[in-house]
Amino acid sequence: MAAPLPTNAKRRRAVAAELDRAADACARQGALLTELRRSVLGLILEAEGPLTAYRLLDRLRETRKRAVPPTVYRALDFLLEHRLIHKLERLNAFVSCAETGREHPVQFLICRQCGGVTEIEDRAAANALEHAAERQGFHPRNAVVEIEGTCAACFQPTGT
Repeated sequence: MAAPLPTNAKRRRAVAAELDRAADACARQGALLTELRRSVLGLILEAEGPLTAYRLLDRLRETRKRAVPPTVYRALDFLLEHRLIHKLERLNAFVSCAETGREHPVQFLICRQCGGVTEIEDRAAANALEHAAERQGFHPRNAVVEIEGTCAACFQPTGT
Protein backbone atom coordinates (compact mmCIF):
# COMPACT_ATOMS: atom_id res chain seq x y z
CA MET A 1 0.00 0.00 0.00
CA ALA A 2 1.36 3.42 -0.98
CA ALA A 3 2.07 5.96 1.71
CA PRO A 4 -0.45 8.81 1.85
CA LEU A 5 0.65 12.00 0.14
CA PRO A 6 1.70 14.87 2.40
CA THR A 7 -0.93 17.58 2.68
CA ASN A 8 1.06 20.07 0.58
CA ALA A 9 1.45 17.48 -2.21
CA LYS A 10 -2.32 16.86 -2.15
CA ARG A 11 -2.89 20.62 -2.26
CA ARG A 12 -0.58 21.03 -5.28
CA ARG A 13 -2.38 18.23 -7.11
CA ALA A 14 -5.77 19.77 -6.32
CA VAL A 15 -4.60 23.19 -7.59
CA ALA A 16 -3.16 21.60 -10.76
CA ALA A 17 -6.47 19.80 -11.37
CA GLU A 18 -8.42 23.03 -10.87
CA LEU A 19 -6.10 24.85 -13.28
CA ASP A 20 -6.72 22.13 -15.88
CA ARG A 21 -10.51 22.52 -15.38
CA ALA A 22 -10.12 26.28 -15.82
CA ALA A 23 -8.12 25.81 -19.03
CA ASP A 24 -10.86 23.48 -20.34
CA ALA A 25 -13.57 26.01 -19.42
CA CYS A 26 -11.66 28.74 -21.27
CA ALA A 27 -11.19 26.53 -24.31
CA ARG A 28 -14.94 25.83 -24.42
CA GLN A 29 -15.45 29.61 -24.56
CA GLY A 30 -12.84 29.99 -27.32
CA ALA A 31 -10.30 31.60 -24.98
CA LEU A 32 -6.81 30.64 -23.89
CA LEU A 33 -5.60 30.34 -20.32
CA THR A 34 -2.07 31.57 -21.04
CA GLU A 35 0.89 30.75 -18.83
CA LEU A 36 0.62 34.16 -17.13
CA ARG A 37 -3.13 33.85 -16.53
CA ARG A 38 -2.59 30.32 -15.24
CA SER A 39 0.09 31.60 -12.85
CA VAL A 40 -2.17 34.33 -11.46
CA LEU A 41 -5.08 31.90 -11.07
CA GLY A 42 -2.74 29.40 -9.42
CA LEU A 43 -1.68 32.02 -6.87
CA ILE A 44 -5.32 32.76 -6.06
CA LEU A 45 -6.14 29.05 -5.76
CA GLU A 46 -3.16 28.45 -3.46
CA ALA A 47 -3.96 31.40 -1.20
CA GLU A 48 -5.39 30.88 2.25
CA GLY A 49 -7.75 33.81 1.72
CA PRO A 50 -8.52 36.75 -0.56
CA LEU A 51 -5.58 38.44 -2.29
CA THR A 52 -5.32 42.04 -3.41
CA ALA A 53 -3.85 42.82 -6.82
CA TYR A 54 -0.66 44.15 -5.25
CA ARG A 55 -0.25 41.08 -3.05
CA LEU A 56 -0.69 39.00 -6.20
CA LEU A 57 1.95 41.13 -7.92
CA ASP A 58 4.37 40.54 -5.04
CA ARG A 59 3.84 36.78 -5.27
CA LEU A 60 4.04 36.79 -9.06
CA ARG A 61 7.39 38.61 -8.92
CA GLU A 62 8.84 35.62 -7.08
CA THR A 63 8.80 33.78 -10.44
CA ARG A 64 8.41 36.68 -12.94
CA LYS A 65 10.81 39.40 -11.85
CA ARG A 66 9.59 41.88 -14.47
CA ALA A 67 5.89 41.66 -13.65
CA VAL A 68 4.22 45.07 -13.40
CA PRO A 69 0.73 46.09 -12.19
CA PRO A 70 -0.85 46.12 -15.69
CA THR A 71 0.31 42.51 -16.10
CA VAL A 72 -1.70 41.43 -13.07
CA TYR A 73 -4.72 43.62 -13.85
CA ARG A 74 -5.02 42.25 -17.39
CA ALA A 75 -4.85 38.69 -16.08
CA LEU A 76 -7.44 39.48 -13.38
CA ASP A 77 -9.77 41.06 -15.95
CA PHE A 78 -9.56 37.91 -18.07
CA LEU A 79 -10.15 35.61 -15.08
CA LEU A 80 -13.15 37.69 -13.97
CA GLU A 81 -14.60 37.78 -17.48
CA HIS A 82 -14.37 34.01 -17.76
CA ARG A 83 -15.88 33.50 -14.29
CA LEU A 84 -12.83 31.80 -12.82
CA ILE A 85 -12.50 34.23 -9.91
CA HIS A 86 -14.61 36.72 -7.99
CA LYS A 87 -13.75 40.21 -6.81
CA LEU A 88 -14.73 41.03 -3.26
CA GLU A 89 -15.53 44.72 -3.50
CA ARG A 90 -15.53 45.29 0.24
CA LEU A 91 -11.97 43.96 0.53
CA ASN A 92 -10.78 44.98 -2.96
CA ALA A 93 -9.43 41.45 -3.23
CA PHE A 94 -9.88 38.32 -5.32
CA VAL A 95 -10.88 34.73 -4.57
CA SER A 96 -11.32 31.69 -6.77
CA CYS A 97 -14.79 30.75 -7.94
CA ALA A 98 -16.28 27.57 -6.53
CA GLU A 99 -18.22 27.01 -9.78
CA THR A 100 -15.49 27.43 -12.39
CA GLY A 101 -16.58 28.98 -15.64
CA ARG A 102 -20.32 29.30 -15.08
CA GLU A 103 -22.40 32.31 -14.17
CA HIS A 104 -24.28 31.77 -10.94
CA PRO A 105 -25.76 33.82 -8.14
CA VAL A 106 -23.21 34.16 -5.40
CA GLN A 107 -23.07 35.45 -1.89
CA PHE A 108 -19.97 35.76 0.29
CA LEU A 109 -19.71 35.42 4.04
CA ILE A 110 -16.71 37.45 5.22
CA CYS A 111 -15.45 36.91 8.77
CA ARG A 112 -14.32 40.16 10.36
CA GLN A 113 -12.17 38.29 12.87
CA CYS A 114 -10.14 35.76 10.87
CA GLY A 115 -10.66 37.20 7.38
CA GLY A 116 -12.04 33.92 6.06
CA VAL A 117 -14.36 34.05 3.07
CA THR A 118 -17.00 31.47 2.25
CA GLU A 119 -18.78 31.43 -1.11
CA ILE A 120 -22.39 30.31 -0.98
CA GLU A 121 -25.06 30.05 -3.62
CA ASP A 122 -28.50 30.72 -2.20
CA ARG A 123 -30.91 30.90 -5.12
CA ALA A 124 -33.80 31.99 -2.88
CA ALA A 125 -31.81 35.02 -1.69
CA ALA A 126 -30.75 35.83 -5.25
CA ASN A 127 -34.34 35.53 -6.51
CA ALA A 128 -35.63 37.73 -3.69
CA LEU A 129 -33.11 40.47 -4.57
CA GLU A 130 -33.89 40.18 -8.27
CA HIS A 131 -37.64 40.49 -7.68
CA ALA A 132 -37.17 43.42 -5.28
CA ALA A 133 -35.10 45.21 -7.93
CA GLU A 134 -37.63 44.47 -10.66
CA ARG A 135 -40.43 45.92 -8.50
CA GLN A 136 -38.46 49.17 -8.64
CA GLY A 137 -38.19 48.94 -12.42
CA PHE A 138 -34.53 47.98 -12.18
CA HIS A 139 -33.18 45.21 -14.39
CA PRO A 140 -30.24 43.58 -12.60
CA ARG A 141 -27.45 42.06 -14.67
CA ASN A 142 -25.22 40.80 -11.90
CA ALA A 143 -25.43 40.82 -8.12
CA VAL A 144 -22.77 39.83 -5.67
CA VAL A 145 -23.76 39.96 -2.03
CA GLU A 146 -21.08 40.36 0.63
CA ILE A 147 -22.11 39.71 4.21
CA GLU A 148 -19.74 40.63 7.02
CA GLY A 149 -19.94 38.94 10.35
CA THR A 150 -18.29 36.21 12.39
CA CYS A 151 -17.70 32.66 11.14
CA ALA A 152 -18.61 29.62 13.21
CA ALA A 153 -14.97 28.99 14.18
CA CYS A 154 -14.49 32.53 15.53
CA PHE A 155 -17.92 33.03 17.10
CA GLN A 156 -17.90 33.38 20.87
CA PRO A 157 -21.41 33.53 22.30
CA THR A 158 -21.90 36.22 24.88
CA GLY A 159 -23.17 35.31 28.33
CA THR A 160 -26.37 33.32 28.40
